[in-house]
Amino acid sequence: MSVNKVILVGNAGDDAKVRYLDNNVAVANFSVATTERAYTLNNGTQIPERTEWHNIVAWRGLAEIAEKYVKKGTQVYIEGKIQSRSYTDKDGIKRFAYEILADNMQLLGKKGGDDQTGTKTPATQEKRTSTKGSKTETSAPFNAEPTAQAGQEDDLPF
Repeated sequence: MSVNKVILVGNAGDDAKVRYLDNNVAVANFSVATTERAYTLNNGTQIPERTEWHNIVAWRGLAEIAEKYVKKGTQVYIEGKIQSRSYTDKDGIKRFAYEILADNMQLLGKKGGDDQTGTKTPATQEKRTSTKGSKTETSAPFNAEPTAQAGQEDDLPF
């Protein structure tokens, strides 16, 4: 048995770029940055901050949500799987690309809940949008009581 599962929480590096294929299927591409904070080891060695960039690919309904709401700097939660592919560049050199195929995305907003223009981002309004494949679900704000998802029963004794 094997598992190919990726979970990222980071900030979009650019606006989602969406294109539509011949059969009107949407595909979105955008990057997400995740950053590990700097720290100091017990022996005094300082480890600098490290940022990783991840290429995200979203399809169909998820791509359409990304097109509307994923803008540079937007904080996002991405769940999916990693995929590699190879291609030959313009100089004839074989290159490899690694992408995250998004299965689920949640818009988290930014620190302070406002974007740089001072307006509320879609993720900081009353409800957040969560998407799983092409199905769209709406979840309660972060400070709300947790609720069971559709099809799940709460089996907690209190």
